[in-house]
Amino acid sequence: MTIRWGIIGCGDVTEVKSGPGFQLASGSALTAVMRRDGAKAEDYARRHGVPFWTTVADEVINHPEVDAVYVATPPSSHCSYALQVCAAGKPCYVEKPMARSHGECEQMVSAFRASKTPLFIAFYRRALPRFLRAAELIRSGRIGSVSGVAYQFASASHLRTDARALPWRFDAETAGGGLFLDLGSHTLDILDFLLGPLRDVTGSACHLAAPYDVEDRVALQFRTESGAIGQASWNFASCVHRDLIEITGTEGVISLSTFGNDPVRLERSEGAVEFDLPNPRNIQLPLIQTIVDELRGVGECPSTGVSGARASAVMDAALAGYYGGRNDNFWARPATWPGRPSS
Repeated sequence: MTIRWGIIGCGDVTEVKSGPGFQLASGSALTAVMRRDGAKAEDYARRHGVPFWTTVADEVINHPEVDAVYVATPPSSHCSYALQVCAAGKPCYVEKPMARSHGECEQMVSAFRASKTPLFIAFYRRALPRFLRAAELIRSGRIGSVSGVAYQFASASHLRTDARALPWRFDAETAGGGLFLDLGSHTLDILDFLLGPLRDVTGSACHLAAPYDVEDRVALQFRTESGAIGQASWNFASCVHRDLIEITGTEGVISLSTFGNDPVRLERSEGAVEFDLPNPRNIQLPLIQTIVDELRGVGECPSTGVSGARASAVMDAALAGYYGGRNDNFWARPATWPGRPSS
């Protein structure tokens, strides 16, 4: 049995990171792609050997030779496209962040649960060797009991953006917030994967220096399932680059990055050891293989709508104060955002 895939939004993210994975995974094929720009859709189909292309999403969703659909558009359309896929009775794989807010995620989870149709989210780090090794080290007791978690991210994104032509990732209506939604979601999901759902989450966001209205600084505090206190921060208006997860236990420390390709480092009293497990070229392929396996009845995918929604709930907890709540169409009322620099 081969799972035949269709892509909605065959843009840059699908060129190497994900698109080829649907062709390279065992028991999988890519049969249809869609993009609003017809010339680009046709070009993508030609270069990737895809037999059908279109500019209309419904033609992919309802195509008789499409068994499952990958939604690779910006977050503003994730919920609506996913609900259309659900209505067609087909499994759906949605890019991260899952949606603009936890409320949209809950709509998606509820619909797929009611229809008993699988929903997967592209938090592909759950299937990468680096993070699987870190999970094994924690679960096998190599660092003892987890007693603390710290994450720091910093980048000079404020210097790489032009207020006159901002990318969609800095537009709340399209992205649901700033770079925290796009990048922070990855780390929050991997902490969920390594340590279990994060609890007692508190946080805040502010705007420091970037040429846009969405947040550029976020800080979080939380507890892990075992009760350890954790903290995480993101600074998108920094002069330096940082990307470091440290998980401290009673017998050792694990250090690794979210976005880098550096080794996983384990430090114990007898010394340190590093595990060099580089990412594959088609970085989503391992997770895509788990999805295909589950749909074929021979495995299970670790990244679902339920787990993806948890990352969104944590982000909303941090951002609610900045946006004056996130349970409505907050992107349509920027003048009311308490954290907006012009407020």
